[in-house]
Amino acid sequence: MAVIGLGYVGSCYAAILAERGWDVIGIDTNARLIEELTEGHCRYQEDGLAPLLEAAIMAGRLRLTTSFAAVRDADVLLLAVGTPVRTDGSMVEDQLGQASEQVGRHLRAGQLVLVKSTVPPGTTRDFVRPLLEGGGLACGVDFNLAFTPERFAEGTALRELRSLPIVVGGVDDDSTADAALFWRQALGVEVITQDSPEAAEIVKLADNWWIDLNIALANELAKFCAAYDVDVLDVIAAANTITKGKSKVNILLPSVGVGGSCLVKDPWMVWHAARRRGVELHTPPTGRKVNLGMPEHASQLIIDTLVGQGKDPATATVAILGAAFKNNTGDLRATPVEGVVTALLKAGATVRLHDPLVDPFQAETLFGIAPTESLDETVRDADCVAIMANHHDFADIDYAALPVAGNCLILDGRAYYSKEKIAELRRLGYLYLGIGR
Repeated sequence: MAVIGLGYVGSCYAAILAERGWDVIGIDTNARLIEELTEGHCRYQEDGLAPLLEAAIMAGRLRLTTSFAAVRDADVLLLAVGTPVRTDGSMVEDQLGQASEQVGRHLRAGQLVLVKSTVPPGTTRDFVRPLLEGGGLACGVDFNLAFTPERFAEGTALRELRSLPIVVGGVDDDSTADAALFWRQALGVEVITQDSPEAAEIVKLADNWWIDLNIALANELAKFCAAYDVDVLDVIAAANTITKGKSKVNILLPSVGVGGSCLVKDPWMVWHAARRRGVELHTPPTGRKVNLGMPEHASQLIIDTLVGQGKDPATATVAILGAAFKNNTGDLRATPVEGVVTALLKAGATVRLHDPLVDPFQAETLFGIAPTESLDETVRDADCVAIMANHHDFADIDYAALPVAGNCLILDGRAYYSKEKIAELRRLGYLYLGIGR
């Protein structure tokens, strides 16, 4: 099979399919990326991905190229290219369009094309198919086409790829059946078929729409709880015990904000696609507004607390631990930490940044601050230690030994420390503050 697009998603699928014994051709127009992978370097921070890719390449099960002509050697083609959105929520079609055109020039009879990229409903049928047909069916070539959404989460991708159900929806019954059979054989997981590619496209959007809106609920609940001096984590734990429908209430956790490549764009994709059909949706932009405001909320918590301690934010030092958009990843895409740093710098604070998982050059470009190499260097004489991404590397911090300033604030943006841990920090002389805690 061929995987077109060796970004984060495509690389994970190429690695897993090769591990399961498939001969995989990885195609990407980025020659530097192909060179890196060939030399054994994986730029994506995903547990277990680098050794899987290296083993597949060394065993000859994964062949890498920039040439789309290689798709003729595959029976199944997986399109996994980027689909960013514009400010109005419309999809930027460039990558998907170019990949579809290139694949169409080399299609042969009997191939199965699977679209993996997140897209608005109707894209597989009305956008991808005509581009494929331009070089395929127009020349008498018959192929099957289906949409099959990417559903795993960054940080747990490989484990979820081995277990999560796969959703498929083809442009016709044969395409759906062909796609379902492939995934059952390829991954050995449950396959959930849909009546159309449009239904399968909406499944992915519904997942991320729900997640973003649920986090927005959690973030507003955190603010509500803080107004009454109530720990939001206690409230969420109790609220989630009630059965509703076939499951339980499942309020997610509040945090410094939402980032990454999916949750920040997919709700806008939903909103824009709905408007094109004359439907005005209110929850996608509402969820986005709430979550986009969390970095400013977190930074204001720091500033207000420092002022309450009699400290001037303009002369204070804030140590940021974790620059990535979530725990245990080095991904800086749309990280909410950028907003926190920007607001603190605007207030005049000295900001130090430490994240052992991120690329330091990318971090300096994004934040305008060169990351510090060690924890002690980062927190020395700091008035606040803000945990923005609680990586495994930060799990065993000895707070008693940190060279921080007196009465230092711990701003818990994503660590969710237990009450026992909070009590320990307070015994050590720290002031603890969480999101809604």
